[in-house]
Amino acid sequence: MKHIALALAVISPLALSGCVISVGGDGDHYSADWEDREQNNRKHVSQLEKNMTYESVVRTMGVADFNEMLEKGDHAYRILFYRTNRTMDDGMTTKDECTPLIFEDGVLVGWGDSAYQYL
Repeated sequence: MKHIALALAVISPLALSGCVISVGGDGDHYSADWEDREQNNRKHVSQLEKNMTYESVVRTMGVADFNEMLEKGDHAYRILFYRTNRTMDDGMTTKDECTPLIFEDGVLVGWGDSAYQYL
């Protein structure tokens, strides 16, 4: 019986030493993720062309961080916001950190803050 207790005393710390619980992630890894995401979004935004379809843009850009829809006159407008520039290191994405893409009736008509303000 003493041998079993001694074996458990020796093995238990060794078994537990392999257990690691990660909460929140490592700051450098988090940073690289958002930096890569923003750089990728900026790259794709720089390749946009007027009159691209909504579907082709979403295929290229992926899921937007924010999405708005409105009707004005006889037209339907969809605005997609993609994170392109961090302003605060708070782990949250806000619209002021995003580039808006403006679609009129399913066709890209503009992007950026000026286009959004004009709408």
